[in-house]
Amino acid sequence: MAMTTQLRELLRTDHLLAAPGAYDCITARLVEQAGFSVVYMTGAGTAATLGYPDYGLVTMSEMADNAGRLAMAVRIPVIADADTGYGNELNVVRTVREFERRGVAGIHIEDQGFPKKCGHLENKTVVSLEEYTAKIRAAAAARREPEFLIIARTDARAVLGFDEAIRRANAALDAGADMAFVEAPQSREEAAAVPRLVNGPCLLNVVWRGKTPDIPLDEAEAMGYRLAILPAMLFTAVIGACDGTLAELRRTHRHPVPAADLSPAEAFRRFGADEWDQVRNR
Repeated sequence: MAMTTQLRELLRTDHLLAAPGAYDCITARLVEQAGFSVVYMTGAGTAATLGYPDYGLVTMSEMADNAGRLAMAVRIPVIADADTGYGNELNVVRTVREFERRGVAGIHIEDQGFPKKCGHLENKTVVSLEEYTAKIRAAAAARREPEFLIIARTDARAVLGFDEAIRRANAALDAGADMAFVEAPQSREEAAAVPRLVNGPCLLNVVWRGKTPDIPLDEAEAMGYRLAILPAMLFTAVIGACDGTLAELRRTHRHPVPAADLSPAEAFRRFGADEWDQVRNR
């Protein structure tokens, strides 16, 4: 089954689909091995792997290449952050085709101005509604696989208010998007109102210490959300684990006991060693 079809079937169930954020093949495989059905490629995490903050410094090709590596590493669908589409409608057409060609099952495109930044930071800008909907129309028309998922993200809540964010989400769905992503509702009441006011399936972005309240996933499901992404969960956990391990090494001058106490063979087995051994033997 094509990954686009697999993702669409998962979204047709009655349950919220949770997609933890991965930034490389290690974290993507761990998401799959943990039993999740979808991987989300985090743009912030991808930028961090290149040594940058989430300030719009990463190019389309860098993002698409990383998404392709994740898609090759797992047997579950990958949804990827595609930022603003990296330009005007023509750039959006190429963006959709590049992500699609790499085996990604869906992307989200936002209405921020350039340079964009993390949706939970201050001082964002957004483009006009007309420019935004033109990009969404271009994205929907560009896909070669009809089931490739187009998610329309709007950051208008922080700039123009909640009502305008809802208006833009509905306009994007009318323009051909398959799902709406209202970034950073600023209260539990706003978060609950989004699925009621938006005329289509909705995504919730779960960011630790971000602008949106910490909402349990079962509560988000009851609110009516169909997809939840947790972009920074793993890469911030890795920062903490590495800081602690490095501090222990400096303190004790001995190799710390890893949180995952694996031998080299056991570690490589998590990333396909058994399959490659079979290929060599055959």
